[in-house]
Amino acid sequence: MKLTVYLAGQIHDNWREKLIQMAEQKELPLEFVSPQTDHDLSDSIGENILGNQPGPLYKDDAASSINNFRTQVLMQKSDVVIALFGEKYKQWNTAMDASIAIALNKPTIIVRPESLIHPLKELSNKANVTVETIEQALEVLAYIYE
Repeated sequence: MKLTVYLAGQIHDNWREKLIQMAEQKELPLEFVSPQTDHDLSDSIGENILGNQPGPLYKDDAASSINNFRTQVLMQKSDVVIALFGEKYKQWNTAMDASIAIALNKPTIIVRPESLIHPLKELSNKANVTVETIEQALEVLAYIYE
């Protein structure tokens, strides 16, 4: 049984590649999808497709509608969602993706450091599992196959 895992979370480091590499080492039958991780492409996709916009508000609106479309398609096709919250960046998109996953009744694993226990308490309470590391999140998935 192969599961598709949506990896929600910040795009400013290589946490996804680390998790995917660990899954491959464990030979877990997982396929991974995620939001657009090319930050420049994510910001400019609206203008790339629709042409120049009259201002920053319209540029962001055009990009966000296309990014939201992509996220919706990939998340709906996913079996599981892992949402990583880190300490360094604002996590608005991660919070939105985790909330949508929970509303869609997708099995959801939240990864968050101890410092974010309080700010994420309600979201963690709604998720299926909350862990502190991507290694722990992967072990939760590995347990499915035991």
